[in-house]
Amino acid sequence: MTIHVVTAGQTLTAIAKAYGIAPGILARYNALRPPYALAVGQSLLILQPTKLHTVSEGETLAGIAREYGVPVMQLWQNNPNLEGSAALFPGQVLVIALADAPTREIFVNGYAYPFVKDPVLRGILPYASSLTPFTYGIGAGGTLVPLDDDRLIERAKQYDALPLMHLSTLTDDGSFSSDLAGTLLSSQEAMAQLADNVVQTMLALGYQGLDLDFEFLGRERAAAYAAFAGMLHQRVNALGYPLITALAPKTYATQPGVLYEGHDYAALGANSDAVLIMTYEWGYTYGPAMAVAPLQSVRRVLEYAVTEIAPHKILMGFPNYAYNWTLPYVSGESRAQLISNEDAVALAVRVGAEIRYDETAATPYFVYRDEGGATHEVWFEDARSTTEKLRLIEEYGLAGVGYWNFMRPFVTGFSVQNALYRALKASTNARGRLRRT
Repeated sequence: MTIHVVTAGQTLTAIAKAYGIAPGILARYNALRPPYALAVGQSLLILQPTKLHTVSEGETLAGIAREYGVPVMQLWQNNPNLEGSAALFPGQVLVIALADAPTREIFVNGYAYPFVKDPVLRGILPYASSLTPFTYGIGAGGTLVPLDDDRLIERAKQYDALPLMHLSTLTDDGSFSSDLAGTLLSSQEAMAQLADNVVQTMLALGYQGLDLDFEFLGRERAAAYAAFAGMLHQRVNALGYPLITALAPKTYATQPGVLYEGHDYAALGANSDAVLIMTYEWGYTYGPAMAVAPLQSVRRVLEYAVTEIAPHKILMGFPNYAYNWTLPYVSGESRAQLISNEDAVALAVRVGAEIRYDETAATPYFVYRDEGGATHEVWFEDARSTTEKLRLIEEYGLAGVGYWNFMRPFVTGFSVQNALYRALKASTNARGRLRRT
């Protein structure tokens, strides 16, 4: 795997020739489409195929997989342009194998709202170990706020991924309530009823794990929340399924703030099969322009986390999104626009912006003026930043990665992941590997 940074005057054809690959292959892993315009400073992922196949009339994806003795899943992973579809056309070139053939397996989780576009979801799920529909909330007395999740559960299973139920502090009115969580956590009866409802829902719908996500609890609810996680852990494990608990990105045990104080890393780590540490949102909608997940900040969180939780239980959070800020930033008034990482690059190309790279944050960004003369600053993820973040999994010996979220395509990012690691699948014991102690 190589990453090429575009300089002034370079073209897709010239870059592909320099690396000895077809322009179409280079475009494939970088989500480039005609007329293949590039931005100065844009990073391009270079992957070298070692075996290609040109589709003939009447051939099927399953038949080609059998011919080469590889899983269909591998063809989807190596050919993101298929978008998880079996549809082929004569003359189409498929990458059967790549020079980067990683052996290290990781667990890859991601979240999606029920309204996620089907082609986007199908394109991402070949790279995923699990899919977590967002979200089941809580009602009075331990009831559940329902979710329209049938399609997502079905899609997860179609792509050999575990469907995980997500339980959060979302309430009946669609908002997140720490007060309702506090009421729940103060009642053994309500917690038991909620646990019963969770188990019944998992069994009825075919969920194969639970993701627990109570936020903004405060210090006074930390012990009760850890105990509730322990109760769910026992109930879910009795079904043979894992429990993942989401954690705020802390850098020390007594870190102040309502977001952090309710999450006791040691206790929640002990009461879970895995934890997702939400290592993103330093740059956020209502904050000043900056990297969403600066590498140095992610590192500080992981440095602390591994002192409290076994590394093989930790999933590092990754932001599959970008922000476009209008400058100057005005506290209480400014609001960044949420866009995809791919749209960020397309925007830089369209406005003729030069992409820069912050070496400390290990994150790309660019500045431009819109048609009305307003200045914008965009921070996003690319092949370089994705590679640096995902290499932390190997460095710290982590279980894998958790994406927020699977709502937007990010061909380059998932292709980087595929070049570095093999995603565990349901058929390769993803569930059992997550539950190992």
